[in-house]
Amino acid sequence: MNMESWITAHIHAYQYFGGVTRILVPDNLKTGVDRVSWNTPTINRTYNEMAEHYGTAVIPARVKHPKDKSSVEGTVGIITTWIIASLRNQEFFSLKELNEAIVIKLGEFNEKPFQKKPGSRQSAFLEEEKALLLTLPASAYELAAWQKANVQYDYLINVDKNKYSVPYEYIKHEVDIRVTSKVIEVFYHNHRISSHVRIYGEGNDPVVLPEHMPDNHKQYLTWNGDRFMDWARTVGPNTETAMQAILASHKVEQQGYRSCMSLMKLADKYSVNRVESACRKALSYTPCPNLKSIQTILKTGQDKLTEGSNQTSTLKKNTSESFGFTRGADYFRGKKHD
Repeated sequence: MNMESWITAHIHAYQYFGGVTRILVPDNLKTGVDRVSWNTPTINRTYNEMAEHYGTAVIPARVKHPKDKSSVEGTVGIITTWIIASLRNQEFFSLKELNEAIVIKLGEFNEKPFQKKPGSRQSAFLEEEKALLLTLPASAYELAAWQKANVQYDYLINVDKNKYSVPYEYIKHEVDIRVTSKVIEVFYHNHRISSHVRIYGEGNDPVVLPEHMPDNHKQYLTWNGDRFMDWARTVGPNTETAMQAILASHKVEQQGYRSCMSLMKLADKYSVNRVESACRKALSYTPCPNLKSIQTILKTGQDKLTEGSNQTSTLKKNTSESFGFTRGADYFRGKKHD
């Protein structure tokens, strides 16, 4: 049984009872018990979280002691056989129809009179057991999955191909992530450090909260197209033209902000002079250069090759001479005869 089915079965059982049992006595299945021990068993984290939500305690049955829950096992076999036999000649065209029929048969089974004493299972439950149940919480438990991750240098964690931020102080630390259908929660040493609304799909922008960013990153939150252009003018006319092309290449200006920020970071890495030269080189190829072409020029050092120099021709000459078996036209003419 997988975790989702296991937890959902408990939730539906409590809803059917109208209350919560004070103790849960499961088998030692891996979904419920991580480590079997007579005195201190280790309960699965999700299962234990569900028990805490309902205010109940999990006490697994002892290993190789079937009598610990023999009455339950016997009743499950009886009721399963009875319901299957009652529905064996009916046809169902959806799981919903089958479940509705099972609920009706379950009610009939519980109301059947006992053979050796007065009353039925339903009357015994209402008269003797229901008053002992704990009150149901205001909301049902929401299934959560746990996983671990290391916070990367961009202070982001990855959950189902989407990224979420945590405070930058936890970079390179291992954290626990609690994933539900609606929320992503991040814990460090059992203390919650981050919480986000879960997003679905692929290709979404990272979910980053300003308070998680270091101070030198927060300054970029206030940047806009005018500020990017003002910075580009301080670098040079070619950078200004390239920055304008990047901003104009998107339907919405804000879509180009990340590329503009990356161009500014290139100036920190290579110097503003090299960025200006790289933008001039990129504009010689196309009137609308993009960030990737500028990055390639800087990475390969093409911005260092000045126009009119012999470096390009020398490079080509050295490249052709490096192939020792290259034969020209003179070789195929043959020897000259006197």
